[in-house]
Amino acid sequence: MTPGPHVRWERDGTHTARLTISHSRLRNALTLAMYDELEKACDEIDADDTVRVTVVRGAGETAFAAGTDIREFAAFTSGADGIAYEHRVGRAVDRLAALRMPAIAVVRGPAVGAGTILAASCDIVLATPDATFGAPIGRTLGNCLAPAALARLYAGFGRSRVLHALYTAQLITAAQAHEAGFVSEITPPEALEDRVTELSSQIARCAPLTLAALKEADRRALAAMVPAHADDLYAMCYGSRDFAEGVTAFLTKRTPVWEGR
Repeated sequence: MTPGPHVRWERDGTHTARLTISHSRLRNALTLAMYDELEKACDEIDADDTVRVTVVRGAGETAFAAGTDIREFAAFTSGADGIAYEHRVGRAVDRLAALRMPAIAVVRGPAVGAGTILAASCDIVLATPDATFGAPIGRTLGNCLAPAALARLYAGFGRSRVLHALYTAQLITAAQAHEAGFVSEITPPEALEDRVTELSSQIARCAPLTLAALKEADRRALAAMVPAHADDLYAMCYGSRDFAEGVTAFLTKRTPVWEGR
């Protein structure tokens, strides 16, 4: 029996945790329950004092994570629903970013929407040549991104490239992401597993307190870029007729018709 959508972690060697995002039917798109599981998994990983590096990946070989499962939005009726959603997802993303030790994102295929944000919340990104990144919400759902998410994307890709991709609703290729410095290495699929093992082993051999201090210093530097909240923006987008139209159009596989309200 194939398990349903889930986020799980397991030990991989002496000092490595392997955290897997799994939703096979929808290219590892995350349900709300999966975000909760991600938060819990990070708590459990941090509680294990022997873990020195976490490898984050999508199940299978075709996708890292294709954003949020759009079916979760079908029941939204107001901006308040969008605020609650962004806060819930934000807690999970922040928890991943706050892991006390380095995290490596291993990206095959699409890491779009929330998938890009999750990759950006890791410290090192390895990608195969077919990896893609971005959040084309301007032509799909008509929602918005959290300021914390934008800050992480700016740090990884640069502000101009991020805004160009968002304003034009285009994706960023693995080669472009590598050029920008978001992807540290592009690795052929056949060599990926060996490279992940090699890199995680290199990190695990380093002084644990140094790793923890570097991770916390990086978190503090990034935190200074993030404003307190954006509930007004969430309410404006998620409570709009355009968002309802975007969700319906996505689920029925047609092009949305935007009204600007």
